[in-house]
Amino acid sequence: MTPQDIRDRVARIEANRDDDETAHSMEDDLYTDVLKAIAGGAPNATELAREALRTVDIDFARWCA
Repeated sequence: MTPQDIRDRVARIEANRDDDETAHSMEDDLYTDVLKAIAGGAPNATELAREALRTVDIDFARWCA
């Protein structure tokens, strides 16, 4: 996983921000994938985490049923 991969996924989440459920699901999937990469020894762990956390600034409802 590269920082650009994450930036691309963050852009897709932003593009879906009007669909809260989809955006939230995509965000959860991204976080899971980033954590797996970090747990697997990604040498760029800090950068991966930093890029993934950019989704926090995207305005959509985050809720759980």
